Amino acid sequence: MIIKYERVLSLPNLLGLKSFFLFGPRSTGKSFLIREQLPRARVYDLLDNDVFGRLMRRPALLGEEASRSPIVIDEIQKLPALLDEVQRLIDSRGLRFLLTGSSVRKLKRGGANLLGGRAWQASLFPLRFSEIPDFDLIRYLNRGGLPHIYQSLNFSEELNGYVNLYLREEIAAEALVRRVEPFARFLDVMALQNGEELYYQGLASDCGLPAKTIQHYVQMVEDTLLGFSVPSFLATQKRKAIVRPKFYLFDVGVTNALAHRGEIKPQSELFGRCFEHFLILELRAHLGYQRLNLPMQYWRSASGFEVDCVIGDQLAVEFKASDCVSERHLRGLRALREEGLVRDYALVSLDPVLRHLDGITIYPWREFLRALNAGEVLRP
Repeated sequence: MIIKYERVLSLPNLLGLKSFFLFGPRSTGKSFLIREQLPRARVYDLLDNDVFGRLMRRPALLGEEASRSPIVIDEIQKLPALLDEVQRLIDSRGLRFLLTGSSVRKLKRGGANLLGGRAWQASLFPLRFSEIPDFDLIRYLNRGGLPHIYQSLNFSEELNGYVNLYLREEIAAEALVRRVEPFARFLDVMALQNGEELYYQGLASDCGLPAKTIQHYVQMVEDTLLGFSVPSFLATQKRKAIVRPKFYLFDVGVTNALAHRGEIKPQSELFGRCFEHFLILELRAHLGYQRLNLPMQYWRSASGFEVDCVIGDQLAVEFKASDCVSERHLRGLRALREEGLVRDYALVSLDPVLRHLDGITIYPWREFLRALNAGEVLRP
């Protein structure tokens, strides 16, 4: 039975404001969401060869066939030249467009017309805690948040298939690299180092590739939405901060598959790493869906103090897979608090009871996510 998840993102609400680019990795559910939320929209799926051929030969068909908004063009990066016609129709007829894509590479690299502010950007992320009925943390840490994989009876096979599809269709078919094998080896290494600082020389040594190639590959992973960088919080004065960004892949389950991990079990080292990854992804999705223009950063001092996530000047938060938080877990937050740069300080853990310790809120992870989604943690 296919489960229909109620997604946080509302496409009608977006299109009530303006035309939008909607970006999201493969299989996050963009097409399904369009069918569910925009049943009367005219949809042009550029993965359909017939549709692609018609519009490639005659972009003006958009205007000739369109009678009302919204108009959806799925996988717009397949035919960026259509954006000139989209701009004309926005300007001349006030039509609203939803332009979806699983890669921004062609649009960025090809000098495509990004509509000069006529369309804003939104993202669709893997499933969030609030979108999954009867959320099971262990299940999520093993499977990740891609809808068809989370509910699959054969999730390991599905995850491996997803990785192979990405390499075959997103990388090889688009000729983004000369050879897929070194890139696949690079992805394996990146998965093993997920959540660590980006150190290009070290990655180059591990992959057996030049550092410049690694930089190119990292940019490609970001452009195809498989991963993202979290920059360092550099505003501290008392303690010098490490400059290098951290890097995360977009989904816990896909990371597990690339890293060839076994089952993620409670109280294991891998559980702690996946728990942090899950919460970073929750914060990233919340910022995106709520359209909060707040930077997500991390802080690590040269002397070894660290805070997992700093959201603008509003929140510094540490993640610990511990069911009994103690004073020693607060060292990084206390060190950062000495700078007086951030309003609130929190630690999110497996501790079952919400409490306050030395001015720092200790959240059970479910309570933190409830408060986050209720708008009690971050403000516009």
